[in-house]
Amino acid sequence: MDRMERMRDVMRRSLGRSLRELPEEDRLMAAWPVACGSALAGHAKVLYLDVEGVLHVRVAGAEWMQQFVGMRSALANDLGRIAGVKLKAIHFEKSRD
Repeated sequence: MDRMERMRDVMRRSLGRSLRELPEEDRLMAAWPVACGSALAGHAKVLYLDVEGVLHVRVAGAEWMQQFVGMRSALANDLGRIAGVKLKAIHFEKSRD
């Protein structure tokens, strides 16, 4: 593991501890840019967490949809770990813009 990866892990753990008192949905929203990176996070918006544990995310366009769908499993794992929320899945929907 290189130095940058270690720093990223430290930041993720620190964020997770600081979010503990927030509702699950707020924790997921705060963890979103950390889990997927700020550049990629700007192309999608966390909408809500449903009662079944599925996180709904709106993606800005088909080209970005493909990117997010390809990362779905890794994002769900990272978000769950950072936010301390058990996610069943992530549902992506394309923006209607």
